[in-house]
Amino acid sequence: MADTATAPLLANHRAKLAKAPSIDDTIETYMGTTGAGQLLKAVLLAFAWAFDAQQVFISVFTDAEPLWHCTGADASCSSASASPCALPAGAWVWDRPAVTSVVSEWSLKCAGPALVSLPASSFFAGCLAGGFLLTTLADSLLGRRKMLLTSIVTMSVAGVLTAFSPNVWAYAALRFVSGFGRSMVGTCTMVLSTELVGKKWRDTVCVAGFFCFTLGFLSLPALAYTFRDASWRNMYLWTSMPSLCYSILIYLLVQESPRWLLVRGRKQDAIETLQQIASLNGNSITSSFSMLHACTMQQDAAAASGGSDSNSVFATLRSMWERPWALRRLAAIMTASFGVGTVYYGMPLNVGNLGSNLYLSVMYNALAELPSSILSWLLMGRINRRSSVIGLTAVAGLCSLACVVIPQGAARMAAELVSFSATCTAFNVIMMYSIELFPTSVRNSAVGLVRQALVLGGVAAPVLVALGRHKSFLSFGVFGLLIGCFGMFAACLPETRGKAMSDTMDEEEQKEAAVANCTVDDKDSTCGDLV
Repeated sequence: MADTATAPLLANHRAKLAKAPSIDDTIETYMGTTGAGQLLKAVLLAFAWAFDAQQVFISVFTDAEPLWHCTGADASCSSASASPCALPAGAWVWDRPAVTSVVSEWSLKCAGPALVSLPASSFFAGCLAGGFLLTTLADSLLGRRKMLLTSIVTMSVAGVLTAFSPNVWAYAALRFVSGFGRSMVGTCTMVLSTELVGKKWRDTVCVAGFFCFTLGFLSLPALAYTFRDASWRNMYLWTSMPSLCYSILIYLLVQESPRWLLVRGRKQDAIETLQQIASLNGNSITSSFSMLHACTMQQDAAAASGGSDSNSVFATLRSMWERPWALRRLAAIMTASFGVGTVYYGMPLNVGNLGSNLYLSVMYNALAELPSSILSWLLMGRINRRSSVIGLTAVAGLCSLACVVIPQGAARMAAELVSFSATCTAFNVIMMYSIELFPTSVRNSAVGLVRQALVLGGVAAPVLVALGRHKSFLSFGVFGLLIGCFGMFAACLPETRGKAMSDTMDEEEQKEAAVANCTVDDKDSTCGDLV
C-alpha cells in the first residue's frame, strides 16, 4: 500500500484527471469511430514515406561503383587487378556507359573514399541540419500539415535540380538541400497520421507508413534496372516529379491535426477540423462543445503558466531541457537511435561489398522490411517496447559481426539480411515508442530529434561503407558494435505499452512523479495504472 506521503500525490492526480477531459477523450468523442474514408486519408498521408525512401536510398544506384574490364591494349592489365587506378589510360574501360553512375561519369573511383562518399554524406548532413532547425516549427508556427508540405516540395524540387548537376560539388550541394527538406517528411507524416485517427488505429497507421517506405525502397531496383544503361539523372527525375504531384494531393485532401490545433489554442479551427473528420466518418456533431472548451481551457492554463505551449519557436526544446526526466528519456532513445540509424542507412549502401548482384541484393534488403513491418506491429501490441529494442539491436549486432568472418556467398547474404531485418524492426519500434514517450505539446520536436539521431548514424555510414570496400570490419564490424552497444541504452527508458499519452509536459511530469512515489507492492489501482 502506498505510504502517507504518496497518497496526496495520487489523490491530486485523480482530481486533475477528473477536472478536465484529455484531448484523446475529446477527439474520440467528437470524431467518432474512424471510418474507411478517414482511414484512407491517413494511408494516403502515409504514402509520403515511399518518396522519403526513394531519396534516402537512391544513391545506392546513382553513386554505385561500376564494374570494369581490360581492353587488351596493355599487357600489364589483368582481371586480377584490384583497381584500375594504377593502369594507364586506354588499358581499361567501364562495363557499362560512363553516364550510368556519378563515379564513372566524373572519374571518382581513384579520388578516394571521402570524395566518393561526399554526396551521400551531404544528404544525411542536410537531413541532420534540417531536423534540428525545422523540427520545432511543426510544434509551434507551421503545424504538422504545412511543415510536411514544405518538406516534400523542397525535397522534390532539389531532386529535380540534382538531375542537372554539372559536377560532383554541385551534386553534393543539391543532395544537402534535398536532405534538408526531406528531414521532416517522415516525422510529420507519422505524427500527423496518428493524430488524425482514433486510438484504435494508431499502430496500424504507423505500420502503413513503414509498408509505404518499403514500397518506395522496392521501386528503386526496378527503376535502376530499367535505366541500367541510361544516365543516372533519370533516377532523380522519375522519383522527384511524382512526389511534386503527390504534394498537391496532400494540400487538397489532408487536414491539420485537431490535436495540435487544440494544444495551440486554436479552438475554432479545431472544431471545424473535427466536424470535417466526423462528417467523413459518417457522424455529425450536434452536441455542445462543453468537453472541448474544458479541454482547451486546460491547455490555455498550461500556456499561461509558461509551459511549452508558448509562441516561442524553441520553447518546446527549452521545456524538455529544463525537465530532467524529459532530458533523460531524450538522451537514452537518441543514443539507441544513433546505433540503429548507422546500420539502417549503412547496410543498403554496403550491399555492393557483399560481392553479389546489386539489383537483387537491394531488392532482398527492401523485401526484408516487409516482415519487419509486420513484426513491429505485433511487437507493439503484445510485447514491451523497451525489451523489444534491446533484443532486436542485440540480434542485429551479432549478425552484422558475423558478416566479418563469413566468406562471400549465400551464408553471408543471409546474415546481412537478418541483421538488416532486425534493424528495420528496431527502427519501427523506436519511432512508435518515441511517440508514446513524449506529450503532444513537444511530440513532433521530440520525434524529430530521435529521427535526427538516426540520420546522424546515416552521416557516418557512407564513409564506413567506402572504407569497408577494402576491409570488411570497418563496415560490418563497426555496424555490429554500434547497434549492439548503443541499443542497450533503451534499458534507461520507461515502459509505455498500454499507457495513455499525455497532452502537456505538466501532465506527463505529474505521472512521472506519481510513478516515482509508487511502491512495488502498491495495490492501489491508480498507482498500478501509472506503473
